[in-house]
Amino acid sequence: MKVLACDGIHEDGLALFREAGWDVLVSPPIKDPEALKLALADADAVLVRSATQVTLESLADAGRLKVIGRAGAGVDTIDVDAATARGIAVMNAPDGNTLAAAEHAISLLFALARHIPRADAGMKAGQWPKAGLTGFELEGKKLGVIGLGRIGGTVARKAAGIGMDVAAFDPFLPPSAAAKGSVPLKTLDELLAWADIVTLHIPRTKDTTNLLSEQRMRAMKPGAYLVNAARGGLVDEAALLDLLDDGHLAGAALDTFATEPLQEDSPLRAHPKLILTPHLGASTSEAQQAVSTILARQVIDFVATGAVAGCVNLPPLTAEAAREVGPWMPLMTALGKLAARLVQAPTRLDITYAGRTDALDTRPLTRLLVASLLGAHSGRVTPVNALAEAAARGLVVAETVGGDGDGFDRLLKLRVSDGNRSREIEATLHRGPRVVRLDGVEIEFDPQSHVLLLRNEDRPGMVGAVGSKLGELGINIVNFALGAAGDGQARAAITVDRALDETQLANLRAMPGVLSLAQA
Repeated sequence: MKVLACDGIHEDGLALFREAGWDVLVSPPIKDPEALKLALADADAVLVRSATQVTLESLADAGRLKVIGRAGAGVDTIDVDAATARGIAVMNAPDGNTLAAAEHAISLLFALARHIPRADAGMKAGQWPKAGLTGFELEGKKLGVIGLGRIGGTVARKAAGIGMDVAAFDPFLPPSAAAKGSVPLKTLDELLAWADIVTLHIPRTKDTTNLLSEQRMRAMKPGAYLVNAARGGLVDEAALLDLLDDGHLAGAALDTFATEPLQEDSPLRAHPKLILTPHLGASTSEAQQAVSTILARQVIDFVATGAVAGCVNLPPLTAEAAREVGPWMPLMTALGKLAARLVQAPTRLDITYAGRTDALDTRPLTRLLVASLLGAHSGRVTPVNALAEAAARGLVVAETVGGDGDGFDRLLKLRVSDGNRSREIEATLHRGPRVVRLDGVEIEFDPQSHVLLLRNEDRPGMVGAVGSKLGELGINIVNFALGAAGDGQARAAITVDRALDETQLANLRAMPGVLSLAQA
């Protein structure tokens, strides 16, 4: 396995990859999409921070890429939709820099309150700039927190600890959460009109871009302050300058910007009421160490065991849960391929997890099964994009959990249909991975092996004739499982030592009494 580490990923995280046997290629930020495309052509994983942007173009030749890892929280520099469409997992490590980002936001509050940057600049210029730098005390001031997640919640807690009056708006929290936390929730309009200082702690999405528009900033209390140490693009920067110029806002502190790095000639740089820092929110040695090791473990576990943590485009799956479903994964892959052989253009897939299912997380199993079913025909389909691909191809996937296991601890039932005919498969892990019924006929075989599925006239001599023909073709029989359909026909699952070519299959199909033959 090969991981490409861009943007200064901490050595502690890279060491974990080396210990796991990965090849580690360290690179400075790769800002040219064409150069990044070339670099990703043979990579199994790529780690980035905020400088390298993983775009649709850069993923064009990334045929081996399994994971994109963001050493931090925000994934706005990664085209998540493009990655998902290509079946690539996107992971982040939002917990590792929580404290660093929250403390930086608090430091900006203090810097605004006491004019610290202007005072420092004046002193270093040989001045005694005391006049005009009278500040204000934070205790007793009203702090409006937009976004009450990990970082916003930490900011709220620390601000309350210094005596500030804190309230919040969170677009991602349901209204029912208002009475459950220690921080009172307000609507956005209520919060803006109430707060002396507003601080942002939300991701940048289509819905949150320019969340603080000119109109909304005009709704803020006259003389209020603004802090954005979250993501660039949440604030209309041109409108902010206008509101600072006309005095409606008394000041602002920005750690993130719509375009990064900030242009040398940006008017933001020259404004006396602005405090600017170059995206330092997560820039502590502790945070960089934490996010690199968290991310490394997530990526390594995902590739090795299927465990999903910190993934923005897959449902979470703990290492413990991965161990529970792990034995089922090879079987699901094999069953998907088998179903694809039985029904060439499926339009509906019904999956039933029967028996003891209380501890079984079926989500990764269903995704893996669908990926195997669709990937057998065309395109790159992985558990990441399996359900989206199913919808795009008109395949309806229905899942049922629970019901009678028919004597098995756990029994998987599949029904695959193309609208005209249906095929049914039942499988279990009891005494090893095996199919136990095919189209209602009791017949056992390992779908991971080379298997010939035979339907023939139920008359004497057929088993011997088929066995003799296989011997003539130089094919060794490993196992011969029979099942009676009760309709004058018989079923057989013949496990052989190698796959047959089309000529060999044609010879078998031409035998008298052979009604159909499929190679699973």
